Amino acid sequence: MTYSVPLNDKKLFIRWFLKNFQLKRREGVWILNYLLSNNDLLQNVHFVDEAHYCPRSIVMSTIETTSIPFRFYKENIMTSDAEKAFHDLRINAQEAIYFQLNFPSVPPDPLYLAVLEENPYVPADLFISEKDRLAAERLLENSVVEFQEQQLLKEIDEALDSGNKERFFELSNLLQALKHTK
Repeated sequence: MTYSVPLNDKKLFIRWFLKNFQLKRREGVWILNYLLSNNDLLQNVHFVDEAHYCPRSIVMSTIETTSIPFRFYKENIMTSDAEKAFHDLRINAQEAIYFQLNFPSVPPDPLYLAVLEENPYVPADLFISEKDRLAAERLLENSVVEFQEQQLLKEIDEALDSGNKERFFELSNLLQALKHTK
């Protein structure tokens, strides 16, 4: 059984959101207020990230962001017509709908975190796995060490060519220390 966000938490979040942010499209305010007045519909609302992957979703943005103002997605159709989205909400109130609200949320507000759900439609390969991330970090670290080693060898050669013993020993010690970090 999956966790269902309580209606009261959704209502608290929407009220907080409407009080603290201004949407780029006023129709978004109408839609959010409609959600507050319709418990049956609100029961099927899910707040997620990457909502464009969902079969039926609405993405809205506040004026503080550079994101798109408004998008409604249904299956393979996308529109910026908020009236069509509102009409679909009214007719299909019993179907799940996913909302993505783009607003400044750093650090995320606890009211937002209380309603944010994992998006079940995001492709598994969209985000890098922890194992792949660690492998990439190791590769990057090894590349940096290898680059530093090559630079030190080049500088050692230059110190030898110029007959600078002190610089040669200093660089040789740095090279040995670098090799021990591998």
